[in-house]
Amino acid sequence: MSCEHLICARCAGPVSEAGCPACAAARAQVHHHGSGIGIPLAAAILLVLLLLMLAVQLTH
Repeated sequence: MSCEHLICARCAGPVSEAGCPACAAARAQVHHHGSGIGIPLAAAILLVLLLLMLAVQLTH
């Protein structure tokens, strides 16, 4: 989602310009990025580790 087409209900300005505290909060919420790794990436890493453990178990 992008905030370039959103209009602030408080100041009637574009949210992308963050003209008031409400705009700034809305823009921060729209452009909030998680700091951790995503769930699909974590699941893929877990799957690879399980496959490696299985391969090691079968070769010994």
